[in-house]
Amino acid sequence: MSKIQVGVVMGSNSDWDTMQHAVQILQQFGIRFEAKVVSAHRMPDDMFAYAEAAAERGLKAIIAGAGGAAHLPGMLAAKTTVPVLGVPVQSKALSGVDSLHSIVQMPKGIPVATFAIGNAGAANAALFAVALLANENPDLRLELDAFRRDQTEAARAMTLPVTGSPL
Repeated sequence: MSKIQVGVVMGSNSDWDTMQHAVQILQQFGIRFEAKVVSAHRMPDDMFAYAEAAAERGLKAIIAGAGGAAHLPGMLAAKTTVPVLGVPVQSKALSGVDSLHSIVQMPKGIPVATFAIGNAGAANAALFAVALLANENPDLRLELDAFRRDQTEAARAMTLPVTGSPL
């Protein structure tokens, strides 16, 4: 996996607190990625160029995080057939619900896979990208399977504080 396979883009460096969770997952699985600011509103020509070149550069997925009006994922999807995975970044005004609605309400014909608001959404978008890549990479599929087994075992090992009387 020597070529960059996943783009991680965000509208502002203030989105990094959320989007770093996607990057951490990609790093954990050894997925080659690039992370950069590509603002839909402040640098639309750069955004269009990024989307238009994505397929020929070999990107298999673009994870796009945006807050507020959150146009970045949808506008990228409008200019590429590379799957776009949208991450609503929590905003100050409406706690990310505005971002979620902006990303999830795409018109028929221009899909954006939309994930949960915030850190969990960023991590899950990256895991979704790993699953996409695992379709063509049996070794990566084994790593993803092991990751899932580890999660199961961690959940089974959880304990709760005992309160009250026994049943």
